[in-house]
Amino acid sequence: MAAEGALDSIALLARLLAFDTTSRNPNRALIDEVARLLRGAGLEPVPIPDASGGKANLFVTAGPRDRGGVMLSGHTDVVPVDGQAWTVPPFALTRREGRLHGRGAADMKGFVACALRAVLLAAGRDLRTPLHLALSYDEELGCLGVPSLIAMLAAAPVRPRLCIVGEPTGMAVATGHKGKVALRATCTGREAHSALAPTGLNAIHLAADLLGRLRLLQDRLEREGPRDADYDVPYTTVHAGRIEGGVALNIVPNRCLLDFEVRNVVEDDLPALVREIGAEAEGIAAARRDGFPEAAIAIEELFSYPGLGTPTDAEAVRFVQSLTGANGTIKVAFGTEGGLFSERLGVPTVICGPGSMAQGHKPDEFVTEAQLARCDAMLEALLGRLEAGLWGS
Repeated sequence: MAAEGALDSIALLARLLAFDTTSRNPNRALIDEVARLLRGAGLEPVPIPDASGGKANLFVTAGPRDRGGVMLSGHTDVVPVDGQAWTVPPFALTRREGRLHGRGAADMKGFVACALRAVLLAAGRDLRTPLHLALSYDEELGCLGVPSLIAMLAAAPVRPRLCIVGEPTGMAVATGHKGKVALRATCTGREAHSALAPTGLNAIHLAADLLGRLRLLQDRLEREGPRDADYDVPYTTVHAGRIEGGVALNIVPNRCLLDFEVRNVVEDDLPALVREIGAEAEGIAAARRDGFPEAAIAIEELFSYPGLGTPTDAEAVRFVQSLTGANGTIKVAFGTEGGLFSERLGVPTVICGPGSMAQGHKPDEFVTEAQLARCDAMLEALLGRLEAGLWGS
């Protein structure tokens, strides 16, 4: 990264967008480049690689190391562009009419650029309270990378006293999001020639039966489940996103996979819902075992993360509001690593970042220059507080 652009968030964003960090790819080149920039400012970044070495988290501290301070958290991976009709290059910055286009501009390299700028500025200031930056990988796959970062922080003598996750909120202060569990149902039947279909057990039909039960569960949750009016969808949702089964039309399939998720409001009992779904699956399979003893629907967890529910009157919330000038709070529909920092480390966490998730995951994704400027202003205000030792000591 060029030194002359080191303190310019738009220039930093341009460099970040140039790395194709789609979750299926390594992110190490981006992490190594960021680490070089931080070392050039006299900081000591700590990469935390995965087993392959191709992906890594990164953690760095500016200021004293014997106090809690404030941690800025962002993810470096992005979703694919496959099949999307982009009119600009997805892995380059296109600047037009006040918009900064590129994959990840909103979700969430815009914030990462602003956070990098803030840490670089912090390196040249006499902070009484530290500023930390935490970058993670594979957030888009279910916050898979961040646990190793959390393990490192859990073993540290001092933990941050506040975490700001910079997912796009339009710079509103968000205090909550739903939890999520991603599940896979592996349905086992018996193959047969399709001309003799009743002599086999169609695994796709088993999956369809389970899908029908999931839809009934969704209807019940919408009618009778706990509600949180702060969400656009105020109840727990059940969503099936992928089904795969069969080899050829003239073969009764003996295996089918159904991937689905549950996103729960904090008031709902997620483990109880998962147990209920498991019982429904077993009931469907058991009803066919007299004729087909191999009948089964096995449900496994692919990944999960907890919801976030920081009290709106918490000191951490009031502090971030004072940085942005916000009066109220919101909750967001999408998940973040914030629930993990809160639940596993006990670190008060809020979500506040530039851009809108309405632009995320879409062709010609963008964040506006005005939103980046607002984020820079918030983080500059934060640096002023940290210099004065007014938070996180």
